[in-house]
Amino acid sequence: MLAKSLQLTSDFSIDALEYRETNIPEPQADEVLVRIRAVSLNYRDLMVVRGHYNPRVQKPLTLCSDAAGEIAAIGSNVTGLKEGDRVVTSFFLDWNDGPIQSNNPWPSALGEAQQGVLTDYRVLPSHSLVKIPDSLSFAAASTLPCAGVTAWNALTRFQPITGDSTVLLQGTGGVSIFGLQIAYALGARTILTSSSDEKLARARTLGADETINYRTTPEWDRAVRYLTGKRGVTHVLEVGGAGTMPLSIRAAAPGGLVALIGVLSGTEQPLNLLPLLMHSLQLQGIHVGSTVMLRDLVQFYTEHQLKPVVDRTFLFTEAQQALRALEGAGHFGKLVITLDDSASN
Repeated sequence: MLAKSLQLTSDFSIDALEYRETNIPEPQADEVLVRIRAVSLNYRDLMVVRGHYNPRVQKPLTLCSDAAGEIAAIGSNVTGLKEGDRVVTSFFLDWNDGPIQSNNPWPSALGEAQQGVLTDYRVLPSHSLVKIPDSLSFAAASTLPCAGVTAWNALTRFQPITGDSTVLLQGTGGVSIFGLQIAYALGARTILTSSSDEKLARARTLGADETINYRTTPEWDRAVRYLTGKRGVTHVLEVGGAGTMPLSIRAAAPGGLVALIGVLSGTEQPLNLLPLLMHSLQLQGIHVGSTVMLRDLVQFYTEHQLKPVVDRTFLFTEAQQALRALEGAGHFGKLVITLDDSASN
């Protein structure tokens, strides 16, 4: 029996991706074999395919970092897991717990430094997996490792949000929608921006207290300050990058946290540092998180009866179509590739 994978083999482009078959590996003593049922896409996957993330990535490379499935076989030393358990993968195989400065997680990142998970079967270290409850479908659970953990890390680890917090969220992609759900569940006030009135209306049904169309209100930092009585927000999930960072800084309250997560609008732009200094702002880079954070997030979503927002699912044979949909940026929440018909149930 063979495992099929979608791989980057030659040119950096969606059209150049190839489906390849390999033998299903046997798990070593501390490993498990996971039958992958669903894989979610992140903007990082598109950057990898385009060659923008790491132009020297080793090929052939199986794509993607986020997957959920069931354990098909276990190694001789594995405890706490058994065949048939439903699990989700951690983005970093070897960042189990603790602050990032005491770890070196980058060589263990799936879908770039390590072979990814867009495949029928994948052997993984047992310590990198988190069990998921029956209340989460494979498709829903597959969205948690990167976008979900990133939002969780940003909102709970540096300046944990409370009922007195106000959180600014940019757009309606995976991280921002996870941030909206988490902040709302914790009782914070939320403000969300988008260029689509339809998406803003949908965000309000998920708990967004205020919404701003940044296309019709390009100086949205002023709108944020107006909505907060000129004080600003306590937390910003900055996914835009260089193009939106100046506005995020101006929208933040004194002592607030600006969590730098994405670089959709670029990585370089002149920046006025005076507001950071005068308002004692905390500018914090966020690079996903640990396996323990993933476990905490799964527990949080279970306890609060939350469901990750999946915009659309694609079949494995439609993976290139899914990447083009990601490229089009018309989605609300997450895009998921299912590897069998039961993944979305």
